[in-house]
This record gives sequence, C-alpha cells and structure tokens, in this order.
Amino acid sequence: MATHFTKTRILSRVKANKSLWSLPSTLLSNPSSPTKPQNGILGRLVPFFLARRYESVEACNVEDGDQVLDFPGGRVALSPEMRFLPKSAEERISCYRVLDDSGQLIDGSTFKDISKELAIKMYSQMVTLQVMDTIFYEAQRQGRISFYLTSIGEEAINIASAAALTGDDIVFPQYREPGILLWRGFTLQEFANQCFGNKADYGKGRQMPIHYGSNKLNYFTVSSPIATQIPHAVGAAYSLKMDKRNACAVTFFGDGGTSEGDFHAAMNFAAVMDVPVIFICRNNGWAISTPTSEQFKSDGVVVRGQAYGIRSIRIDGNDALAVYSAVHAARNMAVSECRPILIEALTYRAGHHSTSDDSTKYRPADEIEHWRTSRDPTARFRKWIQRNDWWCDVDESALRTNLRKELLHAIQVAEKVEKPLLKELFTDVYDELPSNLSEQERELRRLIEKHPSDFPADVPL
Repeated sequence: MATHFTKTRILSRVKANKSLWSLPSTLLSNPSSPTKPQNGILGRLVPFFLARRYESVEACNVEDGDQVLDFPGGRVALSPEMRFLPKSAEERISCYRVLDDSGQLIDGSTFKDISKELAIKMYSQMVTLQVMDTIFYEAQRQGRISFYLTSIGEEAINIASAAALTGDDIVFPQYREPGILLWRGFTLQEFANQCFGNKADYGKGRQMPIHYGSNKLNYFTVSSPIATQIPHAVGAAYSLKMDKRNACAVTFFGDGGTSEGDFHAAMNFAAVMDVPVIFICRNNGWAISTPTSEQFKSDGVVVRGQAYGIRSIRIDGNDALAVYSAVHAARNMAVSECRPILIEALTYRAGHHSTSDDSTKYRPADEIEHWRTSRDPTARFRKWIQRNDWWCDVDESALRTNLRKELLHAIQVAEKVEKPLLKELFTDVYDELPSNLSEQERELRRLIEKHPSDFPADVPL
C-alpha cells in the first residue's frame, strides 16, 4: 500500500519512548467477516494512524548522554542548538487509496473485505443519493421548494462511512451527509416531507430544507452555522465514555469548518479527555467560493490532528473501499481504546455549493467536469462491483427507473400534505410558553389579519 502517514516523520524528529501504542489483540482479526478472515487487516491498516503520548519523568541523562527536562506536559530533550521548526514538512502526507480511478484494486492495497450483499447495498444507496439530489434540485428550480443542497461527488463519504458505523453511534452532521440517514432507514418520503416543510416533517416546518434530523436514528438535526456541531459531538462522546457505552460519536464537517474556533476547541477537548469521537473532514477544496489555498498554509487538515495529539489519516474520499476500511478501523480504535480519531477525506464538490450558488463564477468549468466524469465515486465503485460480476446494466437501469418513480411520488405526496399550524412556530422550546413569546404570537396574528397577502396562504392559523 503506497501510504505514508505522519508517524515516521515524528519518529525522525522527536527523541522519546520507542513504543507508540499497542493494538488490542481483539482488533487484529475479524472472524465474523461475511467473506473471509481479515488476517490482521486492522493490525496492518491501523499503524497508519498517528498516535503519540508523552509521560512526565524527572530530568536525567538518557543513554546517549543528552539531557532531558522534566516538564509537566512530558519529557523534553534539551539541546544547545537553536533551531526553529520548519513551517511545514517538505513532503505532503500521502493519501490512503484502495481503488484507482478505473475501479481497479491497487496492488498491495490493504482494506477490509466486504460481501457481495454489502457492496450492492452500498452502491444502491450511492445511486439513490445521486438520484434524490438530482430530483430535489430540479424541484427547487421549479419553485416547489425554497432551497436545496446536493452531495454530488461526495456519495462515497456519505454511504461508505455510514456502512462502517453502527446504529448506536451518534452522528452530528454538517449539511452534506443525508446518506447517513438514508443508510439508517430514513425513507424518501421522510426526506420529501422535510424539504416541503409539511406537518409530517419532524421539525414542523421550522427549518430550511435539507436540515434533516432523526432522534430515532441517532442523527442530530442539521444546524446552518458552520462547525457548531463539532464541540457538541465531543460532549456527546464524553457522555458515552462516562456511561461506558459501546458506541462513539461521529461528526462531519468541511474544510471551511476547520477555520472556525469550534473545530480547534473540540479537537483539544477530545484529545485531552480521551473521548470516543471520530472527526471526518470532507476536504472538497472549497469553502463555498474560498479555496483551501486561501484558508490555511499547512498540509491540509490531517496535520492538525497531529498537532493536537490525535491519531489521524488522510484518505481518498472518492474511493468507497478506502472510506469504508478507514472508518471501520477508526471506529474500532475510538470505541475499544476510548480515543478521538481524525479522518481527512479528500474529495470534490461536483455540484454548486447550494441552489443559491453558481460555482462556475469561481471554479473552471473544465475542472468541475473532470471531477464529475473521471473521478466520480459512484461510477468508480460500480466498475469494481461489475468486475466482480455483482452488477450489470439491467440492474442499473431498473434501479434508476424505480428510484425516479418513487421520488416523484414522494414529492407529490409531500406537496399535498398541509403545513404545520402557525402556533408551532413558538412551541417545543419551553415547557410552558413564556409571556414574551405569547405576545409575539399575538402580534404575528394581528399582522396576518391586517396584511393577509404578505403571508403564505397555505399555513393554517
């Protein structure tokens, strides 16, 4: 496997204990694999995650004669040489990949085997997400819903990560992870109800479209402000640790989210408290119109985990097998060792940021087309399952036809369901409505009565 992570660089620069960390023997094999034993798959994959812990000892002379300082944060080697650390490593951290762009297994790649049934389900859900995005995006352009945001180009991160988690793991999404909900059983009708904000919507029409949430499926409701979900995930993970639950928290965010203070506070808290949380960064190169080159000078996001003392890995986010294998290994470490893990998934947002955006204003059209066609994660995974004789063109046609029919029907049903009552704007925050909110509701009703044409006619009063 042509993968190089931060461990070797750290070892070449720091004089410390030679032992990094030990892997529990229970993780070195997986006899319950649906295909064949893993023969130590995690034992081979896991060492590519960075780990480092320092123990405080008294100042003393080490074997080579160098003196070390007993500092509260850990033993530090003393040196008479004044040396500033370089601003970054000369060589960029490489990216873990299993399938090449043509869907061929890379020689020597290490990954977790998946069964035919799991592979077909993963692919079918990736296609479902793709078709759902296309149809809901068209519905917004037709004026049937107010807003939409697609996951085009990032289907592998959605579905493969969901497949590697369990239903007990608590998910704190950003807004480009509906595939997690899809995998866990959220129906197309439930997606449509939320986007149309009808009375069947669990949020009672109070959120923008695509701000999904499901208490039953351990999926916290999407919140528009960037990165606020990251410290929430760490707090939930701390709770899981205290309750000794066999689960972890997982939070998703984009490269832009790592420029927020919430990200850094969450990373530090998670590292210091050793909580079972997986940070998954979808580095798609753009924070709306701001490229990563204008966000940070460092080697992407993976090195930030290293800075906080968190095991980290960079993966090809458009490779479903790489995503599945890395998240599966990360979850095992997070839960069994009660520690945080950072995954930087390199991908590309092949669509516009949202229906309010025109990405051709800041990205070359040929660049977008290249990623959409040559590096599409769904097409790549399809090539692999077809080579295994698990899929064919007939299956493809039937799947896409049926999905389109089901989605169009879900939209027609959602449109006909009436909107939530006006009073629902003010409920579900307080057990008893306080006087100030009661006054606001009365004032709103007076305004509607005075200016009825300025308000939606389909909202029951």
